[in-house]
Parts: sequence; structure tokens; C-alpha cells
Amino acid sequence: MTRPGSGLRPFSIKAKLGTLVVVSVFITTGLLIVALRTRTEFRFITVFSVIATLLITQFVAHGLTAPLDEMRAVARSISHGDYTRRVSGAGRRDELGDLAQTINRMADDLEAEDRHRKELVANVSHELRTPIAALRAVLENVVDGVSAADPETMRTALKQTERLGRLVETLLDLSRLDNGVVALKARSFEVWPYLSGVLKEANLAASHRRLPSGSGNHSRTDVHLHLDVSPPELTAHADAERLHQVVANLVDNAVKHSPPHGRVTVLARRGAYSESLELEVVDEGPGIPEAERHRVFERFNRGQVPSPHGPGSDGGTGLGLAIARWAVDLHGGRIGVAESARGCRIQVTLPGIPEPRG
Repeated sequence: MTRPGSGLRPFSIKAKLGTLVVVSVFITTGLLIVALRTRTEFRFITVFSVIATLLITQFVAHGLTAPLDEMRAVARSISHGDYTRRVSGAGRRDELGDLAQTINRMADDLEAEDRHRKELVANVSHELRTPIAALRAVLENVVDGVSAADPETMRTALKQTERLGRLVETLLDLSRLDNGVVALKARSFEVWPYLSGVLKEANLAASHRRLPSGSGNHSRTDVHLHLDVSPPELTAHADAERLHQVVANLVDNAVKHSPPHGRVTVLARRGAYSESLELEVVDEGPGIPEAERHRVFERFNRGQVPSPHGPGSDGGTGLGLAIARWAVDLHGGRIGVAESARGCRIQVTLPGIPEPRG
């Protein structure tokens, strides 16, 4: 079977080299005909033929080797950590143009990865510094005698320690994501009691928390959580622990962006396959601009929409939705932002048990 693009293209290097051979033959033949008609000695014709062929070959060779020299220089810069240079011959319609486009795409990917690595270090440092600074302030006040080591002070220190622990656990989840070491433990379960337990746990955690928390644990108690499962006896086949991460993080994100006394609705419906599941988490917040929707599941992305419940609220780590997407991808499912007349609506589809093909 012939591979796409393996044929002879009009501007390919093969075509150019073939044209060079044909032109050289025509020049030599023409000079021989001139020599026979003018009775010129063949040694002169041979010299003229060699000179003409070398000039044409040099012209063609320069057009082929000059881009290779530029590619070598760009590749050397990339190997030294400079990802800003690009090959200028990407517009050529031959194999060198294809190679230039490949090198430029590689440079783009490496530049994006390097930028992500720097952002990762900066964001992790910022997220860890906040609870550590708060914990240090509490302990310094106790040591200096400014505050007494009473239960309320220790409770404040404990909450910051818990937040620090959640941040570390989130980073460990991120490490497992990158290393691909997490295996699914899928099983069948009833959706209503499962999701009801997840929402009750979220409400319980919020009612006992007064300080802002890390991703996956909101601190607001004024938002009403509503569960809508149809049919009530709906069952699903998934990894319960990973699905818990998905629902908890989506609910946490929805609550943080809800208006005062808002409503967050979790809907569950039967999917296309046996024990497949379609989930929706809908809030009444400002929503996500269409231009930002493709970025909401990126790591450390906190969006450009301000929190509607006032300044000083917790924006989270920016990892919750990234972890939710990771857990959905592990199931082979899909997650995305859907159109909504009001607020934000995130849809999740889990495949369940696909029907066997006949």
C-alpha cells in the first residue's frame, strides 16, 4: 500500500533531482549536435558541458543545502534551551518544507512545555506558601505570647495544616496522572445513593470549615445543592473513587462561582450503553466565556471570571478541573463545557459497559 505523500510531487526533491539530470542530458546533447554541425573538437564540447552541468548543479544544491544549514542552527539552539527560533522554510512545497514544519511544531511544543514547567513551579510555590505563612503566623503568635495556645488558636493552625495536606495530596494525584500509574477499579453501583452521599459529604465538610480550603473542598454554606437522578433506580459502571473526584471537584467549582444563596444542580441520566452515565453540574454563576472554555481544564487555570461572592474568596488551586478531566479520561469518557442560558453547565459522559459488536 502506498503511503500518503510518498508519490512524486511536482516540487519534491526527487522531482528537482530528476529535472537536474534531464537538463544536464539536454545540455550535453545540444552541445554534441552543435559540435557535429560546426566540426568543433569534442574536447571543447566536453569542457563546456561539464562547466554548464556544474553551474546548474551548484544552483540546485544551494537551494537544498541552505535550508538544512538553517535547520541545524535552529536544532542546536533548541538543544541549548532556546525555543524561540523557527525555521523560515516552512512554506516550501517539498520534503524540506515538511521537515521545517515538523521542527517548528516541535519547537512550539517544547516552548509550551517549558512555559508550563515554569508556571507549575511558580504556582505550586505560591499555593504552598499561603498555608505555610498562615501556620507560621499562628505559631509565632503562640511562641511570642501574643496568642494563647487555646483550642480556637490550635483549631486555626490545624485547618491550615489540613489545607497544606490537601494541596500535597492534589500534587500527588497530579504526579500519578503524569506517570500513568493509576488503575481503574470499576464496579456497578446505584447512582442516587452514591451521588447523594457525595453531596452530603460536601455540605458536611463546608459546615465545619470557616477558612478557605484547597481544591475540592468549598467553604460556603449558603449555596443549595440539588440532586436530580432519572430514573431513580439508575445504575452505572465506573471507579467510584475516581468518580468521587470528578463530582466533588465540579461541585466545588460550581459552588465557588455561585451567587449568594445560589443553587447548584447535579443531574444524572442513563447513557447510550449498558450502565453508562451522563452527568451534568449546573450553577447560576457568571458562566464561562466561550473563548475560555477550552482552557478551563488546564492545570492551574483559574479563569478570568471574578468570583461573584466577593473579594477575598478562595479561588482554589486551579487543579480541580484538571483532575476531573484526568479521572474522566481514565474511564474513556468525555468532559466539557456545554451551552447554558445561565451560569455554567459542565457535562460528563462515562461509557459504562459498551455493547459487544456482533
